[in-house]
Amino acid sequence: MKLLSLSLFLVLLPAFLSAELCSVKPDNKFLGKRLNLYRGQQNFAVSMLDVIRTSTPNDNVFFSPYSTYHALLLAYFGATGETEQQLSSVLYLDWAESKEMVRSAYSLEKRNRETRSRKSPLEFSSADRMYFCQETILASCLETRFSDEIVKLDFKGKPEESRIQINDWIASETHNQIKDMLAPGDIDARTQLALANAAYFKGQWISKFEVNNTAQKPFYTSSTNASFVPMMHQKGTFLHNVDEQLRAHVLQMPYRTSYNEAEEDEETNSNMSMVVVLPPFNSGSLEDVLSRLNAKTLEESLDNAMPREIEVSIPKFEFEQRLELVPILAKMGITKIFEPTATFHDFTDGSVSFGDAKHVAKIKVDEEGSTAAAATVLVSYRSARPIEPTKFECNHPFVFLIWDHASKAILFTGIYRDPKTIKQ
Repeated sequence: MKLLSLSLFLVLLPAFLSAELCSVKPDNKFLGKRLNLYRGQQNFAVSMLDVIRTSTPNDNVFFSPYSTYHALLLAYFGATGETEQQLSSVLYLDWAESKEMVRSAYSLEKRNRETRSRKSPLEFSSADRMYFCQETILASCLETRFSDEIVKLDFKGKPEESRIQINDWIASETHNQIKDMLAPGDIDARTQLALANAAYFKGQWISKFEVNNTAQKPFYTSSTNASFVPMMHQKGTFLHNVDEQLRAHVLQMPYRTSYNEAEEDEETNSNMSMVVVLPPFNSGSLEDVLSRLNAKTLEESLDNAMPREIEVSIPKFEFEQRLELVPILAKMGITKIFEPTATFHDFTDGSVSFGDAKHVAKIKVDEEGSTAAAATVLVSYRSARPIEPTKFECNHPFVFLIWDHASKAILFTGIYRDPKTIKQ
């Protein structure tokens, strides 16, 4: 299973950094707030999903709210005034007493993520970069507090070489799955700052699917339309909830986090899981579930899940999605960073605004592991109550997400609506 994403923001105006970010000194008491960072990220993820799915009501959806959130955090760390307030609101940072509290939580989560990845066969990496024009004089505290993120490039003298260097970094961080993110001309002599996040996820199911059990089965996009897809199948014990509030079945499929398979074969939980939110197969049921889905209902559903023996059928697929983020973020309430009146005085004393924002995500689902999985029942919700063993057939539209139990963050999410546009 592989999951990849990239979020990138470009500044096309000159920048000269100030030292306003240095006004607050680091304090270890802030570190206990790191979980609040991703509690807000849950709300951001659901909000972003809502905007994208209403903008493309008939399309498949896949993106990384985690990647987008992190790229916007970089912008927040440099923003001031109304620009900072707008970012703080949409990123749900009202829990923080100061920007430094957010930065400390961000830094702690980064260290925890790196520590976990070294001890587990499950790979999840997320890297941030602030690419500044080499002529820019950076505040000393900025270079100290973001030493891993800051890179200086000769945008003015060598824009094409700078574009290639950014693309090479993206390709490296995503294991060569996302190449040529920036096209010729995206970076030119006017570019002064590019903020980027690249995320990569690879994992194996604790309970794998047998290749011999994969067979062509129908996937229904409506009561009268269906396409045949390679459907994986297995019977096993998984955390499951028949959720009255969401009016859907919610399934958790854990990824292996131990090198000792004997210890994990019987587990129904791990640090990371694919969560499948399966509505009944009725007209409008998917939209009804999505309208009820938020950070609170999701977390309550996961907390209320119980181990249950279930027959699971999931389509095998992979696809890529590219998003222009400017109109999406505008609908979410982030407009100021793209306006000439934006203020980034923790980055610059001059006038700076972002000129573009892009996002790319890839997903692959197979018998070994998956970035997206789903399940379905072909009867109405009320009559679809689990009877041991429950049959969970993924043969109509569903919602899926990759959930990090430790940070309570939504890493990737999407909607599988129609297999016709997906590589099988």
